[in-house]
Amino acid sequence: MATRQLYVVRHGAADAFGELTEVGRRQSGLLGERLVGLPIDAVWHSPLSRAVACAGVLGEYLPGVPVREAAELIDHVPYVPEVPPAAWVGFFDGFDAAEAAEGARRAAALVERFARPAETETHEVLVTHAYQVSWLVRHALGAPSVRWLGLSCGNAALTAIGFHDVLEPTVLLYNDMGHLPADLRWTGFGPGVRP
Repeated sequence: MATRQLYVVRHGAADAFGELTEVGRRQSGLLGERLVGLPIDAVWHSPLSRAVACAGVLGEYLPGVPVREAAELIDHVPYVPEVPPAAWVGFFDGFDAAEAAEGARRAAALVERFARPAETETHEVLVTHAYQVSWLVRHALGAPSVRWLGLSCGNAALTAIGFHDVLEPTVLLYNDMGHLPADLRWTGFGPGVRP
């Protein structure tokens, strides 16, 4: 077994219909420029159109790197707490046991496929959604399941996680937007003061 380096990104900014916007395309291109110097072996993406489009842009910057769909990266709620924190009660209102079980199944499949060492040293880009980025970070840190709720990430932000054969997982970067100019940062977040 060897280290699997995951470069996990939330797709670029999308419109209300889930399509990548012009801002999202610019963000994706700048992310592609940042990834050019890395030995990327594959780009995996969610089947949803905003992630497909973002991965397509990344592929333009990474010629020869396969760009493929991974169903495990689809957007879903990975964990529904029995008693949600007060600030999240409205969000979870209406989730039934079947939906919670399906979310847990999908989250387990995501972890099983990607959150582990590889047979050989690999560098993979995962183009996915905010909840899946949060879930993978929470998992790598060994935090309780409910902690995914406090983690969020911006569009086209870079998170890097190493899964090693002899060490615990390492979160190298989280929500890094250094490749984006100020006017393209913090999309995907609600209103608030940003550093």
